Amino acid sequence: MSDRTRKRLWRWRSNPLRRHDDIVEAWILLVTWVLIVAGGATTGTVTARAADQEFARQRADRHAVTAVLLTDARPAVSTASENYQASAEVRWTAPDGAPRTAQALVAAGLPVGTAVTVWQDGQNALTTAPPGAGEARTEAVLFGASAAGAFAGLVYGTAALARWRLDEHRYDRWGAEWETVGPRWDQKTG
Repeated sequence: MSDRTRKRLWRWRSNPLRRHDDIVEAWILLVTWVLIVAGGATTGTVTARAADQEFARQRADRHAVTAVLLTDARPAVSTASENYQASAEVRWTAPDGAPRTAQALVAAGLPVGTAVTVWQDGQNALTTAPPGAGEARTEAVLFGASAAGAFAGLVYGTAALARWRLDEHRYDRWGAEWETVGPRWDQKTG
């Protein structure tokens, strides 16, 4: 065993100076890193899969329909951006043949009567376009990584709190021992 390994594993070796608190701290560190690695991976994977399934459900549920603008699509704020969207009233025909009207976000600057594509969910209500497969995969990975990071942060914070409590306990014990030993050091030798 190298010196470096011995220094890292000093809490686990038999040592007359090792306290019970040192053993507790070693176990806290071990459990913390096992939870961060295993629990973080599990949390991230479960979250990413759940998000991917939700995005797939949205892609299956939502479909594009053609609607007609009933009002001009004027932007609330003037801008030079070509990708700016504005709210306008649109009319479309639902699958059951009933005409529907609602407010929708469409490309800014379109006049009344323009045909636009809007997205409808399974209940025939307007909604946003579902994310594409690549975008959904990217978002699912980001959600998974965020969940894993949040879990790791929670575990690390809990371990830091436990170690802080151990340090407080050590300080209290050192203070009590000093109250016993300290007066003997103050005596003067003649």
